[in-house]
Amino acid sequence: MDESARRTLLARDYDDRVGLLAPDGHLREGYEPTASDATLRDLYADMKLGRHFDDRMVSLQRQGRMGTYSPMAGQEGSGFGSMYALDEDDWVSYQYREHAAPLVRGFPPEYLHYWAGHESGNAALADDRIFPLNICIADHIPHVTGIGMAAKLQGNDDEVVVCHFGDGATSEGDFHEGLNFAGVYDTPTVFICHNNQWAISVPREEQTAADTIAQKAEAYGFDGVQVDGMDPLAVYEVTLAAREKATDPDAQSRPTLIETVEYRYGAHTTADDPTAYREDAEVDQWKRVDPIDRLELYLRRQGVLDDNAVAAIEQANEDRMAAAVDQLSEVETDPDEMFADAFAEPTPRMVEQREYLRDLRERHGDDQLTRDE
Repeated sequence: MDESARRTLLARDYDDRVGLLAPDGHLREGYEPTASDATLRDLYADMKLGRHFDDRMVSLQRQGRMGTYSPMAGQEGSGFGSMYALDEDDWVSYQYREHAAPLVRGFPPEYLHYWAGHESGNAALADDRIFPLNICIADHIPHVTGIGMAAKLQGNDDEVVVCHFGDGATSEGDFHEGLNFAGVYDTPTVFICHNNQWAISVPREEQTAADTIAQKAEAYGFDGVQVDGMDPLAVYEVTLAAREKATDPDAQSRPTLIETVEYRYGAHTTADDPTAYREDAEVDQWKRVDPIDRLELYLRRQGVLDDNAVAAIEQANEDRMAAAVDQLSEVETDPDEMFADAFAEPTPRMVEQREYLRDLRERHGDDQLTRDE
């Protein structure tokens, strides 16, 4: 698929969902992937890494070795498909479920440190041009627009800023403010809304009366497109088209809103019980269009994968994850770090809290303060 053909994907009707790879692994008639077979094999391997990472992280949380974690399973098509369409110099900002960002960009083992309670895990992401994950819903969106404005003012036409968020974020004021400014100032930004059907326990139809989330871009004067988020090739091509447009100073509008329609198989977080608000049959229905399975079917048909290749990929992923988990035991903690970066300069209240904790540690010792009751 050439650039002109990709651009047509962005001009579709908002309810004309882009799909290029069917659940049975067949390509849409007339479509040829932009990415090479070797690249698609790497994409498949990383998606498998993502699924294994997710399983292990949930298990580690249940063992008490991780804090509350946000599972990704089911969303690998949109997460990894979009990351593969980016340049390594593009900046990425995400909510908290798009683990594909750090996994694609080298999988720094420090990423596990964050989920185990160490802020050093966030600091390590900056080396890979990834902003710290965002917990407050949607409040990173205006920041992304601002960074895009800065890139444009500096004449960095090859630099794109990508923002990931969930469908629940579209109910926040920051979403509307950020996209409005992006349209007004024509910023080189790509907004990716992961519509996984649930904002914790609130279903998509209660988030907005609009037929699609993609059509919200119309109000801000730029393209919006809806994509099958369970189709990694469709997400890849649409994100690539959006990135190309963002780097084109002569484009009619440089920002794009991409709505990826998908499903999270697991809980919102490991503190959530999804059985309280959805049926298992719904989950099973979405699993029948799994993004990893459909890409594997295609690559097997192309002769790129066989049983031995899949086994080798799975073993390599297990080894990488095991090495990252092993490194956790080497992390040295310092409770003072929790006060270090909340503000550029600590507030009087923070200083008071820090000194109070230091006094407790000195009087009682860390072992006494952290013992299990």
